Amino acid sequence: MTNLAGKKLVRPIQGRWLAGVAAGLADYFGLDAGLIRAIFAVLTVLGLLGVVIYLAAWVLVPEEGAEVSIAEKIISKDGT
Repeated sequence: MTNLAGKKLVRPIQGRWLAGVAAGLADYFGLDAGLIRAIFAVLTVLGLLGVVIYLAAWVLVPEEGAEVSIAEKIISKDGT
């Protein structure tokens, strides 16, 4: 079992194909990025759920080295 204590989910700069969501999840959970990508592909074929989850993670998970996610940047620019 992977010890997740002290780990932070981020989208890494290295090892990513698109936005780094699969690579980030793989690093976080200690899995192979290919497995995560395959899961996204299967979910996409089964009704585009993979695309929705991928896009949500892209917006909600910060990029490696960034302090905040894209969503947090949008919210803070909104002034609320």
